[in-house]
Formats: sequence, C-alpha cells, structure tokens
Amino acid sequence: MINDNNENTNDNLEQELEQDLDNKATEVSADDSVKDEVVASDTEETEPVVEEKIDNSRSNKKMVNYLDKSIINIKQYDFDEVNNVVSLEDNESKEIYNSGLDKKEKDVVKGTIVRVNERDVFVDIGFKSEGIISKGEFKNAVPIVGETVDVFIISFEDRRGNLILSREKAEFMLKWDELRDKFDNSEIISGKIVRRIKGGMIVDLDPVQGFLPGSQIDIKPITNFDEYVGMESDFKIVKFNELRQNIVLSRKEILANDLDDKRKEIMDKLKVGDILDGTVKNITDFGAFIDLGGIDGLLHITDITWGRINHPSEKISIGEELQVKIIDYDPETVRVSLGLKQLQSEPWEGIEEKYPIGSMVNGKVVNMMKYGAFVELEEGVEGLVHVSEMSWTRHIKHPTDLFKIGDALEAKVLTVESSEKKISLGIKQLQDNPWDKIEEKYEVDSIHEGIVKNLTQYGAFVQLEEGVDGLVHISDMSWTEIVKHPKDILNKGDKVKIKILDLSNKEHRLSLGIKQVMDNPWENIGDEYESGKKVETSVIESTDKGATVKLDNGLEGIILFKSLSKEEKKQAKDIFVADYKLEATVQEIDEELRKIIFIVDFEQHLDSSSESSEDE
Repeated sequence: MINDNNENTNDNLEQELEQDLDNKATEVSADDSVKDEVVASDTEETEPVVEEKIDNSRSNKKMVNYLDKSIINIKQYDFDEVNNVVSLEDNESKEIYNSGLDKKEKDVVKGTIVRVNERDVFVDIGFKSEGIISKGEFKNAVPIVGETVDVFIISFEDRRGNLILSREKAEFMLKWDELRDKFDNSEIISGKIVRRIKGGMIVDLDPVQGFLPGSQIDIKPITNFDEYVGMESDFKIVKFNELRQNIVLSRKEILANDLDDKRKEIMDKLKVGDILDGTVKNITDFGAFIDLGGIDGLLHITDITWGRINHPSEKISIGEELQVKIIDYDPETVRVSLGLKQLQSEPWEGIEEKYPIGSMVNGKVVNMMKYGAFVELEEGVEGLVHVSEMSWTRHIKHPTDLFKIGDALEAKVLTVESSEKKISLGIKQLQDNPWDKIEEKYEVDSIHEGIVKNLTQYGAFVQLEEGVDGLVHISDMSWTEIVKHPKDILNKGDKVKIKILDLSNKEHRLSLGIKQVMDNPWENIGDEYESGKKVETSVIESTDKGATVKLDNGLEGIILFKSLSKEEKKQAKDIFVADYKLEATVQEIDEELRKIIFIVDFEQHLDSSSESSEDE
C-alpha cells in the first residue's frame, strides 16, 4: 500500500546515507599533529586552515569533522521520482486513494460491513482506512458482514487517526430529505404518538421526531391527552424548519378534510323534527355544542330539560353520547338548534288534574326571590310560595328567614294557571290561623301585657302571644311627651301594658296604645292650670318662634316670641336654652295641640342677661 512504499523508500535513503559516511571515514589518515580542516564545497572557495596544538594529555585518536561536505555527500532526491516509485508500483492503491477524494465530511455514503467486534462495527466506504460505527447504533438489528448500509461521515480522522461514521445520522438525514420532499409536495405522512410534553405531543417519524401541538391533535375538545399516546395516525407537515431541524405536525387538518364530505352529506339530509345521534363536544354557560358527525348544533340550556338547571353540566357532560331533536335549521348560516327535552312529553299537560286546588303536595326549594320561594313539584313543574303565604303571624321579609335552597317542604295548592304555567302554594294553610279567634281573645279597649319585639321610625311592635303582634304608634305612647322615635322611651324586650285600640281579623292587624292605659292629664287640665297661674317650667328647646317648656308633671307648654323684636328674639333664643329654668304665667290652654300657652316677663330675662354680660 502507499504507506508501506513510503516506508521502504525512507529505509533505502537511510542505508545509502550510512554507506556514504562509512566510505568517507576510511579515507581520513591519522597524524601526530591533528588539524581541524574546514573543507569548502566544490562550488565554494577554500578558507585558510587554522592550526592549533593539541594537549598531549588528550587522546591521540584523529578527530573527524563529519559535517565536512567533502565527507558527507548527500544525494539529492526528486519528490516526483519518489512518488512515481511508490504510486506506480501499486495501481490498486492509487484507485482507492483517488476514490476517497470525492467524499466529504457530513456526506451520506454507501458502505460495506467488513468486520464486527463486541463494541464496534467496521465499514469499508472505499477510503484509505475502514470506518468505525458504534455497535449500539444498530439498535436491535444484528450487523452482518458483507451487508451494505448507509453511513454518515462524521470525521475523516479523530485523535487516533480513525475514520468515524454514524448509521443513525445517515438514517436521520435520509429521512429528513424524504420529509422535506413531502412537505414541499403537501403529502401525508405516517407516525406514532409516543409521549406527551408541555403544549402537545411528540410523534415518532422513525428516526425523526415531530411536534404535534395540542390544538392540532383532534377536531373535538380533548379532556385526556394520555389516551392518544401510542396512537398511530396520519399527519400533515405544517411547518418545516431547516435551521433548527424542527417539524410541526397537524392531525386536525386531516380529520377536518375528511369531515368535509360527511358535513355536506349531513347538510343535504337535515330537516326540522329529525332525531339524530350526537356527542357533546363542548359545554358553555348558555348551552352545549353537539357534534352530529360533521357539523355542530347548539343545545341551549333552556332546551336541555323541562326542569330548572343553573348550568348544562348538571345534566350532560363532554363526550357523552345522546339523542337530540332538530328544532330549527338555517342552511345558509349552517346553524342548527337542538332540543333534548323535546324528546319527552310536556309536563304541564293536564296539570289541573295532577295538582287540583286544595291538594297537599311535596316539593323542594329550588330558588328564592325577595317575594317568595319556588318549589319544584316535578321536573319542569314549579310552584311559588309567596312571602304572604308563609306565616299567619310572622312578618316575613325574605324567604331566607325560613328556608334555604334544597329544603323539602309540604304545601297546599292555592291556585293553578296552566296557560301561564303558574301554581300558587301556601304553607301557612297547614296550621290553624290564630287570627280566626282574635276578636274573642282581644276585645277592643281590653288591657293586656306584651313584649316589645321591634322598633321602627313610626312605632313599636308588641307581641301579645306567639304569632300575634300589634303596633303601638308613636302618637299613642305618651300623653305628655312628643315622641320623635320609640327608642326615646322604649327598648326591645321591655314588658309593657297596652290597650287594644282597634283590630282587623281580615287584615291581621292590631292597633295598640300605651298612653291609653294611663289617665289623660288633659281631660281636667283647665281646672289645674287656670289663666294667670304662675308655674315653674324648664326649657326643652328654643326656635325663632318660641320655646317649648316642660312642667314638673310632664305636661308641656309653649312660650311664644311673637311680641319681641327681631333682635330680642335672637337674644331670647340665646337665653332660653335647654334646661333653663324660669317662672311662666298660664295664658291659655290649646286642647287641640295639647299645649299650655305661657307668657313671661322678657324684659326681666333680657336685662338679667345684659347685666351678666357687663359683669363679665
């Protein structure tokens, strides 16, 4: 081979050089006075000889200058001559050498397996040396000597001078070229979904791997991605990146194209009233989309069941197969309205016979509004219990005072309106009405004891017994005081004596009075407070018109400022402040207003106020 010829040539050159040196050395004669001579070459002039005496203690052996060109006659060799000698002697080696010149690193070439050991496979690609491939690249296949395989040239020479090849990279590059052609021609490829990653799936294209986004897996919503692992399917290459060696696939496009024919076939046959099989594709707040085998129809929440539901997921689930009825269809917009409840009979048919007036029914509270509670009697049939029909005696502000969603209850049918799909129910009718005998128990002008249960701006509710309350208006709380709010004289839980002023069995109303239990001081007021009588009073409050005063017995009177000037009225208002005590004279009694009109000596109070100011 080439290397062997080169080595032989070098050996010949060395032998010739050694022979020349030996011949020149024998021609040199010994002499007692040794002279070192520097001999010029044949083409140069001879330089003067320099003589030196040598110490007798040194060896008598004659020294030879082996660098003398007259001694060493180096033969000049022509490299073309050497190459001719080497290459022309072996034509086979020349062919092998030249054949390797057309191969480059990163090329994919054909090779023949020549031998196999425990770790490596040796492949002849027609190069000067055999290439090495790791045995593991053959995976489960057994490499066979003499077998032709595609290989990828990684490196012509590694650190050890070996030719390094790869079978896996060759397969990858060949497959990559194939996929590129299929992408350019929009051809369909086959692969196997091998695992799930973030955002989608990995597809094995043997040996290339592609990425399948989650949105491109199927035409229907996916709830379980793992069920696709291991699936063999057809795919379309939607993105081919040479630089990054990325391939993006779509399975959805193929499925969508397959559905076009089915969709057209279904659209041509659709008509209102048809009953079709479908699969729940998606669920929203307002309904569900049903896959009819190529087209989607909307099943509105109101068409799922005759009963009340808050969300479609209460009755159906994604992936569920069911029968639906086409209730509307627009071929231009390809909008299909579906119904599920329409496959069942209307529950309000013959409702009067099912729930006659006066009958007792059982149901479940399904909704509550401020005005009442809706009770489901059966799926699709609800009745309303109005707040006024919940208690004979209690004032119900909201149904939540008595019930919560899901409570079971018994009620009485009060009215039925089938045309309006309305049923009125009552629960208080299940108990005796305490107001039926209210007139016998609480006669007008009778006195009773009760408990203050609630206070409002206009009065206080007093409970006479469980379920029987009456109202004491603020005007009926005191003979002598002006009550602006019941809390001024009453508190919740107070026990009070009341008098029945009025009652209505029909309206369930009781009017009560507290002051009426006591004597009316205004009945004989004229005898006690005659005109001109002087009494001690205490100011309650003052306005621009006058001052309200209170007597020791609780009666109230008025001192008017109408006789005063504008400036004096201002002074009087500043003087007659709350709790200011003064002597007043009875002028008259206003029985309508229930007020005693007083007069005072304003000059005395005004002067006294001025003197006090001067002293200060």
